[in-house]
Amino acid sequence: MGGGNAQKSAIARLRNQKNAGQTDEERKASSDKAKKDACGFICTICRTTFMINVKPPTLYLHVTSKHPAGTDPASCFDALKDFDPEDPKGLKAAAAAKAAADKPKPKKKTKKGADDGLDLLSAGLTKGKGKKK
Repeated sequence: MGGGNAQKSAIARLRNQKNAGQTDEERKASSDKAKKDACGFICTICRTTFMINVKPPTLYLHVTSKHPAGTDPASCFDALKDFDPEDPKGLKAAAAAKAAADKPKPKKKTKKGADDGLDLLSAGLTKGKGKKK
């Protein structure tokens, strides 16, 4: 017949905490961080909380399953502002952005004419090497 000796348990718990190296302030800070991370995303309509590491497709699923049809996802979560349900991982958008970055930029056309030489002359430069007399 065993009985719990609360005093022994409390002393053992304190001893283990000291061995682990955690102080009361560290434990409190860790607890506060866990609470903050637990409500990383909050639905503005129903106030449901989601962890900080949840992906946008999960937030979109919440909007479609818990709210009436036609509800704007961005009205629930700011993170869904540019979310595309047809491309949940963002692969199409990334491919389009890469294609736009790889596309060569057109060169600016400069006017060639009489004013081209005037700019050089006004700067004190000559147009080219001329024949020396």
